[in-house]
Order: sequence, then structure tokens, then C-alpha cells
Amino acid sequence: MTDLVGRTVTVRVPATSANLGPGFDTLGLALALYDELEVTATESGVHVDVHGVGEGEVPTDETNLVVRSIKHAFDHYSIPMPGLHLVAKNSIPHGRGLGSSGAAIVSGIMAAKGLLEGVVELDSDDLLTLATELEGHPDNVAPAIFGGLTIAWMTPEGPRAKKLIVHRGVSPVVLVPAATMSTALARSLQPESVPHADAVFNLSRSALLIAALIQSPELLLEATEDRLHQDYRASAMPETSELIQVLRASGHAAVVSGAGPSILVLSSDPSQRVLAADLVEGNTSNPWEALMLAVDFKGATVFLHEVAEPA
Repeated sequence: MTDLVGRTVTVRVPATSANLGPGFDTLGLALALYDELEVTATESGVHVDVHGVGEGEVPTDETNLVVRSIKHAFDHYSIPMPGLHLVAKNSIPHGRGLGSSGAAIVSGIMAAKGLLEGVVELDSDDLLTLATELEGHPDNVAPAIFGGLTIAWMTPEGPRAKKLIVHRGVSPVVLVPAATMSTALARSLQPESVPHADAVFNLSRSALLIAALIQSPELLLEATEDRLHQDYRASAMPETSELIQVLRASGHAAVVSGAGPSILVLSSDPSQRVLAADLVEGNTSNPWEALMLAVDFKGATVFLHEVAEPA
């Protein structure tokens, strides 16, 4: 097998927002906010340097989620993982519904893809499968890998995803509170079954949302209505729920971003999202950071540096 020691890869992975209102566990959107990672294969040991979000908080040894994801890929192909030196520059907020754990997993899988170049070739199906095995569901990892708007679903053979290009008029703004939210807690608030009428309602809105995002942004407000998950989770994040009601009453297509507590507003033009941010600032005593983000169309990238020949 090729000696991997000395190989260095650079990885860049976007933030994501899942669900988008009615598309529970199915729809996801990649956003232009990135975690960046440099990984070098070493003789032995694991060393992780974290800068930015999570610095001094996330593990810096083999229990780090990125490291565990790299190992998962190596184990899948029965290849011994080398030692690793990671330098992570994180910008995606943790515990806010912007796919930080999915981004960490995808970062690791992409790093493994780069390190194993010429040894094992990981295609897009491999990347999605490995990432979903760790994340548990594909709605966040799919847009992180592929970019754009993704529809993700499960089959007996594994996860699948379809990437769509978002209409150029769609202008997202993410409103990020200081508080965090546990995805596990949010999921625990979901009922085992929902009324038939609510299921039909969400089916219609999910279909409409695809049309709104790729063709008709003027339909975004109606297309982002939801009856499957947001109301059930409202008690765990009351300020998020209240602000969404205020925003929607003013004509803004506001939804819970992922498991929350951040809010995603899908505006039909840049000026509308500024109005949404101003409206939130005037309706709460607690600070919310407004992130004016573009849709990321590229998804995760990995670059294998050339290894210098010994003198």
C-alpha cells in the first residue's frame, strides 16, 4: 500500500440548514459559511488544533468527531489509519441548527478521500453513505457534500440525494441566537404519528417549496408552511417560535433552521432579508446575529497538496 505519511489535504465544507419548513428530514440547503480543515498524515498519534468556533471546547484527541469520521472511512476500506495532525478553522456555530456536526463528519470523510487518493477512489455515493452512517440521516450531510438545494431519501441500498440549483433571487439570512439547542432534545419532542390532514398539508408544501426555490421565489412564504415538526418543538425554544410568527406575519418566509434555535429566512431579494433582520432586532431584548449568506453551490471540496520529494 502507498505510504500515506507526509500527505496533506485541505478541506472546506459549508454550513447547512435542514428541513426548510415542510421538508422534514428530506430537504437541505448549503450556505456560504465554512469550516476549513488541514490534515497531515503522520507516523503516529493524533493532534488537533482548533481555531474559531469550538476552540477550547471540542476534543483535540482521537475522540474528535472529524478524527472519528476519518477513521470510519479508513476502517470501511480496511486500511490502517496513519497518525494525524489536524488544524481546524471553524466558522459554523455549534448547536444552532446550522449543521455543525454534519460539517465535521463531511470534513472527515472528505479528508479521508484526499488522503486515500490513488489508493481508494471514493465517489459521491461513497461519500454520502459513509457520512450518513455517522450522522444517522442524510438531510444535513447531503447539501454539505454536494452544495445547493438537496432532496435526500433512504433506500434499502442506502442514502440517495438529488442536487438542485436555487433561483438566483433567493437570498437567505440566518438569525443566530446566543442560546444553543440539542438536536436529540428537539427530536424527542416529535410525536410518533401525525394527523392525516397534516401529512397531506406538508406534502403539498414540500412540493411547492421545490418550485419556489428553483423557479418561483414569490411563493416562498406559502411554501414554507409546516405542520409536522416546528409547533411540536416550540416549547423548547419559545423565543425562536415567537420571532418566526412575527416574521411570517410581516410576510417573511421564516422557518426553524434544522433543529434550531436559529431562524432561516428565505427572502426573494436582498433588500427583503435586511428588513427581516431589522424586524428581529426591534422585537427582542436578546441579541440575534444576522448572517447574510449566499447559497453555496459547490459543496465540500478537498485538495491534496503535492508531497515534496526528498533532497
